[in-house]
Amino acid sequence: MALSRIDHVTILCSDLARSRAFYANALGLVDGDRPPFNFPGAWLWLGGRAVVHLVGGRNAGMTETGSFDHVAFAATDLEGTRARLKKAGIPFRETAVPGRPLHQIFVVDPDGVSIELNVDLSA
Repeated sequence: MALSRIDHVTILCSDLARSRAFYANALGLVDGDRPPFNFPGAWLWLGGRAVVHLVGGRNAGMTETGSFDHVAFAATDLEGTRARLKKAGIPFRETAVPGRPLHQIFVVDPDGVSIELNVDLSA
């Protein structure tokens, strides 16, 4: 076995519609095709891949996954990213990575999941 990339993250959310809107408005993910599972959910796509799987109504202590802190996405266009978040009314914080041409923006989804957006300033 050899790993090649991360496939997706699954996020348990209390309000599926609210989480769908957040990931579309804040990050630009596209709500797309999802198998007909027997529970509510959505698959959110980026560049031809479903990278965020939302599961509705299942974040009230139904599972314990340990110490997961955040999910990070590579991003482009620092100013455009800031503008998109401001337009959507989503608070964020920023930091520069010391010694690297990397700038990070952090947001929190409606259920408290931390999301890091990494913008390579050398690109």
